Amino acid sequence: MKGEVSVRGFKNSATPIIAATILNKGKTVLNNIPRIGDVLTMLDILKSCGSKQRWLDEYSIEIDNSDLSPGSIDQALLKKIRSSVLLVGPMLARFKKFKLATPGGCHIGARPLDTHLEAFKEMGVKIDFDEKRGLYNLVLNGIKENRAVLKEISVTATENLLMFGADNNLEIRLAATEPHVADLCRFLEKLGVGISGAGTNFLTIKKRGSSAAKKISHKIINDPIEAGTFAVLAAATKSDILIKGCDPEFLDAPIMKLKDFGVSFDVGNDFIRVNGKASVLKAAKIQTLPYPGFPTDLQAPFGVLATQAKGSSLIFDIMYEGRLKYINELKKMGADAVILDPHRAIITGPTVLEGAEIESLDLRAGATLVIAALLAKGKSVIGNIEQIDRGYEKLDERLAKLGADIKRIN
Repeated sequence: MKGEVSVRGFKNSATPIIAATILNKGKTVLNNIPRIGDVLTMLDILKSCGSKQRWLDEYSIEIDNSDLSPGSIDQALLKKIRSSVLLVGPMLARFKKFKLATPGGCHIGARPLDTHLEAFKEMGVKIDFDEKRGLYNLVLNGIKENRAVLKEISVTATENLLMFGADNNLEIRLAATEPHVADLCRFLEKLGVGISGAGTNFLTIKKRGSSAAKKISHKIINDPIEAGTFAVLAAATKSDILIKGCDPEFLDAPIMKLKDFGVSFDVGNDFIRVNGKASVLKAAKIQTLPYPGFPTDLQAPFGVLATQAKGSSLIFDIMYEGRLKYINELKKMGADAVILDPHRAIITGPTVLEGAEIESLDLRAGATLVIAALLAKGKSVIGNIEQIDRGYEKLDERLAKLGADIKRIN
């Protein structure tokens, strides 16, 4: 493969900012919106309770949430994506009550809502769970506490509390520092919310002076995970690919890991150029950490890179106990890999992978198996590709333009 590919808008930034439009009773224009499954589902959730939406062009949308009715929200849609939990903060801020079906998403291990729920309880939110219907009933009768100490550094819990803080002065301790959290902060500031400490673990939120309707616009940041995925694709398949429209500043740890693996590449202000043919791959250790550490969302792509590297690579994903399931699919293709426990695995290479029928178990694993299939001998068939569509826009078409032999069966 050879050529150039442009990075799309960031799913992990788009979904919380779409949720945050609930806080604006005026019209919001969002630019650089990726047309992917999770984002479109989040938009449909808002439509189900009265949101008016109009696409201005392929990647820009105008959202009018002036006449929302949370009681009519489609709970079946809430169950489809994990991101639906992000509706709690803005719905409580604006309407003081909300009913949430247990969110869905990737099956990458236990991701309980405890961090969210305990923080909201501390704030004074009354929470009841209807086991029969699978519904959380949340009601805010008044703020009891203005300081939240998260039980873990949770991105979505941080984002939820940031949106809740739009109309409630709040301090968040052990906040997440990811680029998409900072992007949400910039959006909320346009609504009049005062935020200090963005990009740090300690956030102070001063509620806006007025909740009057505003007309605002915001551009979603580009996707660093997609950029990292394309970089691994180029290295693993020994391809020369220019990845345009990325921000290397958000990729410090992955870029260092590319170096550790012996990948040949150049980095500019808004691009990464990978020279796969000149790369001499060697084993390295992969350990995930909260940002700015190595992201769990890139652990699986780097895992397939390890199958082509000389020596044994240790993978240690501290985040989720289900993140290593993709390795069993790689083993069907001939990978020399051992899962030591739910969080650790060893992959030894280089190994010639063979085409096989494999299953996309989650979003990031799906993209990983596409990389594996492209470097394998023979034909591979990947099932459950709707998981890939949740986070990568038209991946098959974009890879085909680079010269990949790939097509969607149905």
